[in-house]
Amino acid sequence: MTVKDLTAKQNGELEIVKFHGDFEDDATLVLTESSYFERLDFESPIDQMLRADVLRHPVLFVGYSLSDINVRYLFHKLSKIWSAAGTQTERPPSHIFMTNPNPVEEAIFRRWGINPIVESSGLPMEGLRDFLERITPNNLISSMR
Repeated sequence: MTVKDLTAKQNGELEIVKFHGDFEDDATLVLTESSYFERLDFESPIDQMLRADVLRHPVLFVGYSLSDINVRYLFHKLSKIWSAAGTQTERPPSHIFMTNPNPVEEAIFRRWGINPIVESSGLPMEGLRDFLERITPNNLISSMR
């Protein structure tokens, strides 16, 4: 994602952001240890957009787990922003789709203010597909409760 991409979204459109890059822009792909560590800076245009979006809009995270230090650091930083703001009741909901039940991770996500949506069928790809087919911009939030 580039700065140009930040202005391309039209009002009212559902937006999907690939946080670890886009095949249409090789420079955004996270493939090496160095590019992975650079993501930890959290100062790129996509990072700034993510922080603003999480502060203003409901967000659904897909494809993340706590086994990734980058993800743990990201959610820790976002949680600190909300805690510092002192306005937990005004916080828009954040959700994470998990492909396997994990009570410890679920508890940590809840502590960070992120609602886990757990696929427990044992078929992660099919479960994600079914979940995404069920949601639309109009029922996105109600589907995730």
